[in-house]
Amino acid sequence: MVERRVTPIRRARMQRVLSDKVFDAIVWIFLTVVSILVLYPLIYVVSASFSSAQAVMAGRVWFLPVEFSVSAYDAVFKNSAIMTGYMNSFLYMVLGTSLNIVMTLLCAFCLSRKEFFGRGIMGGMLVFTMFFSGGLIPTYLLIRDLGWLNTVTAMIIPNAMNAWYVILMRSFMNSAIPEDLYESANLDGCTPYGMLWRITVPLSGSIIAVVALYVAVGIWNSYFDAFIYLTNKDLYPLQVVLRNILILNQMDFNVVQDLRELATRQGMSNLIKYAIIVVSSAPLLLLYPFVQRFFVKGIMIGSLKG
Repeated sequence: MVERRVTPIRRARMQRVLSDKVFDAIVWIFLTVVSILVLYPLIYVVSASFSSAQAVMAGRVWFLPVEFSVSAYDAVFKNSAIMTGYMNSFLYMVLGTSLNIVMTLLCAFCLSRKEFFGRGIMGGMLVFTMFFSGGLIPTYLLIRDLGWLNTVTAMIIPNAMNAWYVILMRSFMNSAIPEDLYESANLDGCTPYGMLWRITVPLSGSIIAVVALYVAVGIWNSYFDAFIYLTNKDLYPLQVVLRNILILNQMDFNVVQDLRELATRQGMSNLIKYAIIVVSSAPLLLLYPFVQRFFVKGIMIGSLKG
């Protein structure tokens, strides 16, 4: 009798395990194919940037570099416009991300506290900005009247806070930080500023890292604000310089006079374009692994309540 009862259970377990293995295999195959499709363009660009101009023009580069050469990177790092744009983008990213995190953290903390008077009205006004904005022309006139045209301020202040990030961080604070901690701190005489810096900030490291990466990527890839507010080429971010090279083909070939014996003008231009793509993408690719572990924790905890 005992064997008859146990055997069906064992068979059911074996069937479930087999089905799980089949499902896992299908998922792994699908993810492998998607990863190859996503990674191959990046691998090709990197390989082409380290290949010779003749190999790229002849279409001989498929996966690995052909006729290994760093001539494109030599030309890129000798170009003053590219290096200036690189430093400008890094400056805008650091300053803009730091200011955005501070503003977002302060606003989210206030909206997460029940004792904050008028938080419903403030939250509604915040959401309103996600559907309606002042528009491009009024914003440009405001920046002009403030005297921020052709200044670093125009690239940082207008994007000092994002309503979506405030809502995301507020949801995280409401769901991930126990209210008992704030009550205990209040009984001990802790001020709201003390609660913020001693409780909220230490326990919100994951969501801060997620928002910081989102903001940093957005600022690094941004170029529209520079088109609108900047006319001084010394203030151009890297993305504007990259656009001028990739679309307008404004590369200064005086820096590659020694390479004319190795490739034609068009061949060297294509080679440099690949190198610039790698150079512009490298900072974010290097930054992502350090904050990747915060993504699932930071997003999922703030998405559920209870």
